[in-house]
Amino acid sequence: MKSILVIGLGRFGYHLALKSVALGNDVLVADIDEELVERHSNEFEDSKICDCTDENVIKSLGVSNFDYCIVAVGTNFQAAMEITALLKEFGAKCVIAKASSERHAILLKKIGADRIIYPERDIAEKTAIRLNVNNIFDYIELSDDYVVCEIPVPSDWVGKTVGAVNVRRKYSVNIIAVKRAEKIDIELSAEYTFLEGELLIVVGRADRIYKLASK
Repeated sequence: MKSILVIGLGRFGYHLALKSVALGNDVLVADIDEELVERHSNEFEDSKICDCTDENVIKSLGVSNFDYCIVAVGTNFQAAMEITALLKEFGAKCVIAKASSERHAILLKKIGADRIIYPERDIAEKTAIRLNVNNIFDYIELSDDYVVCEIPVPSDWVGKTVGAVNVRRKYSVNIIAVKRAEKIDIELSAEYTFLEGELLIVVGRADRIYKLASK
């Protein structure tokens, strides 16, 4: 279980906090908007109405006790910068800040943000990739060149073994796991036979995986 402080209850902050609670974490949400906090008060055991640009507020929250402090402030970038700086000043272990542009990200890093997230950009890129390659069901970017994707077993692989297909040498991708319904198999031998309807979780260069997914 992690202890997480989420500052900002806009769409991103709200859903992040809600999922964090569902995963069993100890979550404190904070926002200056009284109506917004009260609207979601039944969904979070610990919530505060406060102005986190006030150093006395940040000090009172005991931010050094949290594993992660997430700055999910939406449109007020000035406030996001002030909050990020105050969190680091008062000993936050890891500050994760939301950014809407590379320029914002650079500034947030300069004042102490440990990690930057781009929710709108990330969703847009994933959507574009899924629209461009029909057979990609899920997608995680590891770097500019490498990705993890979930794709269906190519039809010409069905009934063949991993060894016979020679996946790594022929396609230059690695199979991490195979999904069947709700079950995942991560221990694939060369004798494993692909079945119709299975999904593969593969890792490799993006261009090679997209080519494979288009088969």
